[in-house]
Amino acid sequence: MTGDNQKQAAARRALDFVEDGMKLGIGTGSTAEEFVKLLAERVAGGLKVIGVPTSERTAALALKLGVPLSNLDDTPHLDLTIDGADELDAQLCLIKGGGGALLREKIVATASDRMIVIADASKVVTTLGAFALPIEIIPFGAVSTVRRVAEVASAYGCQGDIKRRCDSYGEPFFTDSENFIFDCAFGKIPDPVSLARELNLIAGVVETGLFINIASLALVGTPSGVDMIEPK
Repeated sequence: MTGDNQKQAAARRALDFVEDGMKLGIGTGSTAEEFVKLLAERVAGGLKVIGVPTSERTAALALKLGVPLSNLDDTPHLDLTIDGADELDAQLCLIKGGGGALLREKIVATASDRMIVIADASKVVTTLGAFALPIEIIPFGAVSTVRRVAEVASAYGCQGDIKRRCDSYGEPFFTDSENFIFDCAFGKIPDPVSLARELNLIAGVVETGLFINIASLALVGTPSGVDMIEPK
């Protein structure tokens, strides 16, 4: 199967975990969009669910396809979140945020009883970090905050370029919460658990793309089918 076929296969398998009446967190990104399309088909066939999207982009697609939506103010507790990942390891530590929605993705995931990751085989890694780690930072004092991020990262064996993300016009990219994203090209992250903890203590850091002890299952599309990965 191609990468796109693997994404579709993983998204289709995730539907087996969706039950009638569920309140669902719905992720952001290309694989999550495949899930939205398939979910919409089930909804059209009579499945009753309420979705809470993790981004304006996901919300627009879900509404267009007829998936009923709510928000965390009206629906504060969710049964299940289905979302993609930019990288995942054998312990289901994740890097997320390639689509710029990491803060809302983490809020929605942690409001859920369970998070299931859907991905293609290219996202599975031995050590996190080849994908640049996104960190959401408030604009005020961003240069100072990034300097502190670099110091903390270096103490945990992570060094590399840290660049503010730009949009397709070369202008600063802003998240749905009006913050910056800085992408950290560390190459490898030897201790993602400790790094996530320490980065989140820095004033000015809103959230990191390291998702630790949040996902309980990954469904990974491969050339031969869909593999299930659970933390060891």
